[in-house]
Amino acid sequence: MADTYMFCHDLSAERQGKGIQMDNTRRPEMPESSGVSQSASNDGTKRGPNYSRRNFLKRNSAAIAGMALVSESALAVDTAPKKIRIGVVGGRFGCSFQWHEHPDCIVEAVSDLIPERREQLMKTYGCAKAYNSLEELVLDKNIDAVGVFTGAPLHVQHAIRAMKHGKHVISAVPASAGSVEDAERLLDTVKTSGLTYMMAETSHYQQPTISARNFYEKNLFGDIYYCESEYQHPGLKTLFERDGKRTWRHGYAPMHYPTHCTAHLISVTGERLTEVACHGWGDDDPILRDNVYGNPFWNESAMFKTDRGHAFRVNVWWEGAHRGCERAQWIGSKMSFYGAHPNGLGPVIIRTEDRKETDDAGFERMAPTFEEYEQTEWWKTDMLPEPLRHNSGHHGSHTFLTHEFIDALTHDRRPSVDIYEALAYTVPGIIAHESALRGGELMKIPQFDPRG
Repeated sequence: MADTYMFCHDLSAERQGKGIQMDNTRRPEMPESSGVSQSASNDGTKRGPNYSRRNFLKRNSAAIAGMALVSESALAVDTAPKKIRIGVVGGRFGCSFQWHEHPDCIVEAVSDLIPERREQLMKTYGCAKAYNSLEELVLDKNIDAVGVFTGAPLHVQHAIRAMKHGKHVISAVPASAGSVEDAERLLDTVKTSGLTYMMAETSHYQQPTISARNFYEKNLFGDIYYCESEYQHPGLKTLFERDGKRTWRHGYAPMHYPTHCTAHLISVTGERLTEVACHGWGDDDPILRDNVYGNPFWNESAMFKTDRGHAFRVNVWWEGAHRGCERAQWIGSKMSFYGAHPNGLGPVIIRTEDRKETDDAGFERMAPTFEEYEQTEWWKTDMLPEPLRHNSGHHGSHTFLTHEFIDALTHDRRPSVDIYEALAYTVPGIIAHESALRGGELMKIPQFDPRG
């Protein structure tokens, strides 16, 4: 997530600052690979609505967590004969990846407009070469790929500039900041350049999302007819200004940052979001009355329809009496999976069962089973090269994003979140915000997947 980046308005201003020779920083100690978790005892199980979490059934640990992730095979470790030389731009979020730990990657150079952030990048990656700007870095002929971790409104501009100089790109989210036209320009550049583009969407590789994808591929859900996703981030006002100047975060529309939610469904089922009705809430705060986006909302809630006729509810909230989270729940005809809730309930699986109970009004109903799910730590498995088998940012996703991009380049394949997937995550939020501005009008969502 690039939510901590500041938008530097004067991109053309020359800033003084030379690269500083840094010693390679010590890598964090890596936990030993332990594979997937083993099954727990079935003793002491309680079922029904008045259950004890401590005594939940944990049979899913072996039955589910131990299954191989067939469709995740693209992540299988296969050391390449060549190394990718990457340039990293953006010294906040850009410092949170593991390019220097990947056996097939070399950090060739780094860049940030702000000297102290540039130096932090050099220290993080043990890199002695630094440039004052992305515009300078992309001229370096030794660089194969560029990590664009700058402010959201600059992602399209910076990605296009890098590709026009022959560089592959991994970009922070969103792919396009509130403009369908910019999304089309980005797509056209990727197609005409023939280069690789990947969006670094963390929710795609959150540990619960990998589990949900595994369940789906094994047809354990049955039909996922409904999904909910929540990205709640109160407290963002601290990022609205820097050195007395507004950053790109100041008044940014919630649904222009949808991908932490949309990835929860799309990356699991492959569905596309086809229409939306969205509502927003604001309190007439001065920030909402005066921002460059003309955005009057702190929070937005959308109901999407998928191309399979399913419902998908998404909340992106910046303000209010709620706790921060990035979570989802996938509701199926045979099984449902609820991600951990910020109010204290851990991950839960509910299964249909041919068993009956009586509700408090005396009516008979079917009684599902409740199971505590012991979250598999997929980053400990051989889905990653050994040096990357450690926890990382955003529910363990950063090492996966690092490996996926490098492995896609070294093996000349499409990355998991390629340009089409990136736009499928991003564009629905742009349309959702427009729906909210129109009072919840039902609107169609343009599709960008290749025909045929």
